[in-house]
Amino acid sequence: MPVIEMAAAESDANLIERIGQGDRDAFDELYRRFARPVLAMAMRQLGDNGRAEDAAQETFAAVWRSAKSFRSERGTGSAWLYAVARHAIVDRARQRRDPLAEAPDEPSPDAGPAERAEASWLTWKVHSALEKLPER
Repeated sequence: MPVIEMAAAESDANLIERIGQGDRDAFDELYRRFARPVLAMAMRQLGDNGRAEDAAQETFAAVWRSAKSFRSERGTGSAWLYAVARHAIVDRARQRRDPLAEAPDEPSPDAGPAERAEASWLTWKVHSALEKLPER
């Protein structure tokens, strides 16, 4: 691993350790570094911008909640963060996109707005045509 990448990995690990101690500035820096890549990863997996944004948001909320559990001897900070992101994305993928609405068995007997508007227009057309007829 090149020295530059190693320093960046150590820096990510240090940021996560500081986040574990409640350091908001460290969280802001980590977010600045990883928000776009995490969102792009979520977008590739979920294919929906809204769901991807939700997964990215949940990723960083989980980072804030669980940064104390990060152990640098187990791996790099970025690897830990991407694992958190994968879990958030999988959780989001398991959820239904939209709750299924129960479809009625029969169409509604009541006229909807379009039908009422059409009936009103037809009534107006008939009355207009009747007014134009000559009297007997």
